Amino acid sequence: MVKTIGTHSGHFHCDEALAVSLLKKTKEFTGAQLIRTRDANKLAECDIVVDVGGVYDPATHRYDHHQRGFTETFDDKHATKLSSAGLVYKHFGKEVVMHLLGKTEVDDDVEMLYQKTYHGFVEALDANDNGISAYPNTVSPLYKESPTSLYHRVAKKNPNWNEPMTDAEIDARFVEASDMAGAELADYVKGLQVSWLPARSLVVDALDKAAEVHPSGRVIALDRSCPWKEHLLDLEKERGLVEDKTVLYVLYPESSPEGNWRIQCVPLRPEGFENRKSLPEAWRGFRDDELSRISGVDGCIFTHAGGFIGGNKSRHGAYEMARLAIEL
Repeated sequence: MVKTIGTHSGHFHCDEALAVSLLKKTKEFTGAQLIRTRDANKLAECDIVVDVGGVYDPATHRYDHHQRGFTETFDDKHATKLSSAGLVYKHFGKEVVMHLLGKTEVDDDVEMLYQKTYHGFVEALDANDNGISAYPNTVSPLYKESPTSLYHRVAKKNPNWNEPMTDAEIDARFVEASDMAGAELADYVKGLQVSWLPARSLVVDALDKAAEVHPSGRVIALDRSCPWKEHLLDLEKERGLVEDKTVLYVLYPESSPEGNWRIQCVPLRPEGFENRKSLPEAWRGFRDDELSRISGVDGCIFTHAGGFIGGNKSRHGAYEMARLAIEL
């Protein structure tokens, strides 16, 4: 017997569009029929209902978040109230991630990407749908939010205010929006699998060998350039590395035939430029031989004027820059 997924009719949002797409990626609701209605009797007959009905009850597959007193979050580490997207992801997300990764059971990779995908993809949709600002202490935003975000692109699938459209046409638009939202989440998860996870392995290895690079353990050297900031900060938390046990500088080879190396300061947060310890002020903005003369390190290429990154012609040279930067 074909299962039925129920959601409300009329104007739609990104959260229920993604919720429906996620459900269709589960074993139970693959090939399910979609019913969009606000008729309580018809919704009662559905096998699962999202974003409508005023009930959150996993035991009966009811996943609404609009009712008074609803305060559900993804877990105790997140404060964002869930929308229907987050509710469905919370209960079915591991199965979806497992399916997208081509796994047959929930292993460490599935668990990690399940958590990462909520934090990096789904949570923003929950916040947007629930009217939760990312900058609660800012009276006026510093910039206008991009109209090309997933939330806005789903919204554009609704008819314009002066565009007459039948219920059937709006339902078809919803299916387009749901497919689009689901495809983007799938692409996000697969990107984590092929790029994000391998980078983590490189950072784990480098952190394990930190004491071999510098006796303080505050410099690590990567075997190749990769996205390391988020992984390093996460791994330090996991290992209880705080204060004078944290890493200050990361060395890595450039992806160039010259064999040059970079030294980069570890930021206070992954997306920022404020560093735990910037490169010496006396080096900043200088290049090549002049920088080598000032620093006393052969083979220098540059130190950025902002003090967050520098370059050298060799791994040893980059290490010497790090060694001196720690001491200065």
